[in-house]
This record gives sequence, C-alpha cells and structure tokens, in this order.
Amino acid sequence: MKNKLVYSTDQGRICPECDYAIDDCQCNDSSTILGSGKVKIQLETKGRKGKGVTLIKELAMTADELKVLAKKLKNHCGVGGSVKDGFIEIQGDQRSKVQSYLSEIGIQAKIAGG
Repeated sequence: MKNKLVYSTDQGRICPECDYAIDDCQCNDSSTILGSGKVKIQLETKGRKGKGVTLIKELAMTADELKVLAKKLKNHCGVGGSVKDGFIEIQGDQRSKVQSYLSEIGIQAKIAGG
C-alpha cells in the first residue's frame, strides 16, 4: 500500500510516488517542462510579513533551466531568490527589471496583478 502523505511540516510538499520532498523527488524526470509558456510576473506579499517577493510563473523550462535562469535574474537584479514549485522567486519588487531582462533574452512576459 502506498503512503498517502502529501505534506509534512518538516519537508513541505511530498511526492506521492517516491515519498521524498518535491524538491528532492527521485522519480521526477529533470527533462519535464514545468510551465505553459504564458509567463506572468507578479508581486506577492502574503505570508511574508509585508516583504514583497517577485514571482515569475509559467516559464516553459525544465527544473535545471529554471535554476540557471534564476541565477541570472538574481545577478541582474542584485538580490537573492530561489526556485520553488516550478516558479522563480526574486526578493523585492523587481517586476520591471525582470520583465526587461526576459524580453532581452526573447521571453515574452506580462506583469500580472495590480
């Protein structure tokens, strides 16, 4: 019988197939495209004690490509960030910088939200 656990307070989201954390999933093929290609850039402050984070969602890239792009974006903006659940988080309100950088490398993106 398979373990039905999908979330752990220690590890976060858990893969239902291999029972590892989603970030460390052993059954996930790294060549899988994660997003739809309709790139959205938005600012999120919920659950972050008022601090803003720029989210880049729906990039049609593999997990490895997302990590490389995240590193380039962090260097371009001069801030920290991470890759979580198939999207990129950049610290602070960097929406305009991120959009201009993505357009330079040929990725069309829209700023979503207010």
